[in-house]
Amino acid sequence: MTAQITKPVSVSGAERTSAAPGAKPSRLRALLPGPAAGANGAAMYRRWWLPWLWTAPAIVCAVVFGVFPFLNTLLLSFTDAKPLGGAAGFVGLDNYTRMLDDSDFWLATRNSILYALIVVPLMVLLPLMLAVLVEKNLPGIGFFRSAFYTPVLASSVVVGLSWQWLLADDGLVNTWLEKAHLIRSAIPFLSDPWLILLSAMGLTLWKGLGWYMVFYLAALGNVPKELHEAAQMDGAGAVRRFWHITMPGVRQAMMLVGTLTGIGSLRVFSEIYMLGSSTGGPGGADRTLPFYIRDVGLDPITGNAGYGSAVSVALFLLTLGLTLLAQRLTKEDES
Repeated sequence: MTAQITKPVSVSGAERTSAAPGAKPSRLRALLPGPAAGANGAAMYRRWWLPWLWTAPAIVCAVVFGVFPFLNTLLLSFTDAKPLGGAAGFVGLDNYTRMLDDSDFWLATRNSILYALIVVPLMVLLPLMLAVLVEKNLPGIGFFRSAFYTPVLASSVVVGLSWQWLLADDGLVNTWLEKAHLIRSAIPFLSDPWLILLSAMGLTLWKGLGWYMVFYLAALGNVPKELHEAAQMDGAGAVRRFWHITMPGVRQAMMLVGTLTGIGSLRVFSEIYMLGSSTGGPGGADRTLPFYIRDVGLDPITGNAGYGSAVSVALFLLTLGLTLLAQRLTKEDES
């Protein structure tokens, strides 16, 4: 007779546990996160706290630099705290009542909303048109892509100083216009309240075009070329193809750009500071909400950190409302 040799079969720990008669799973182990019953391989040796260990630095940074400042600002908005510290008394809703009756607050709110209403549509459309132009693989197109992106790399302060030199009464723009006999006197770009605000919007657009152009270039790569070819064979011109094929194909990117630009427009500060000086234009007429928060909340002599925090909460609610509106529009567009 030939002896039949059987090889030992390896049984995993989970199988041994389940096969053991009368064995009951530990109640503590059942409550702790971990691999599901029957897991094998590396999952058998992975501790439940290991993913939390890897994400701990990001969580700590989010709590320290995000959650805690927000909660502290919300708490300060109900006090009369000073910028340099000291005793702070609870004042309830007095800061919010004062804010609703403050004409300077409403002026800053108007400037911020007007800034967003003008900049957002232009920032959604202009980079898209620019991306369509530089998308084609033409000789030397890389140079133009780099040139359009260069303002993104420059510091806001450097760009602001450059625009000061360009828009000054004796600056390059007014000098050229006078030599071309298009104007008789210098245009007050940096002294008229409305021109300061419009110049700041132009600065924001010029600096952000290249950044959002990259967003659209990535989105345009996902638009099927066959659709353009079929439409062109049917006699559709460039404008119709752009309106009926390109724009629907990058609609999600347009929503993203609109949301990011809207949030950035409500937070604009450096452009107004560089072009309208530290006062925010003549008499503070061009101050936006972040500019107004700095003036009323951070001035070491006359500042009120509690009132500045209340204005910060109002800015947060305004930004949150814009974000929720953009999300709703996105969902309606998808449906």
